[in-house]
Amino acid sequence: MAKMAMTTVFTTTEPEKETKLDKTARIVKRMNDEETEIREVKTKRLRKARHENKADKSVVATAIEQKTER
Repeated sequence: MAKMAMTTVFTTTEPEKETKLDKTARIVKRMNDEETEIREVKTKRLRKARHENKADKSVVATAIEQKTER
């Protein structure tokens, strides 16, 4: 059996305190994640609107072509 050092047997593990740098990094990361989420939602909304606009224009163009062919 291996001998254990006295310091490893009865040590309490206290959680490390958060430094100001860690706190700042955590807050900045959260802000960036929130901004990214907002940007992605906006991009999806604009992309959907663009596709709907293209579809509407193609329907109108088809209707105009059919009208002029008569």
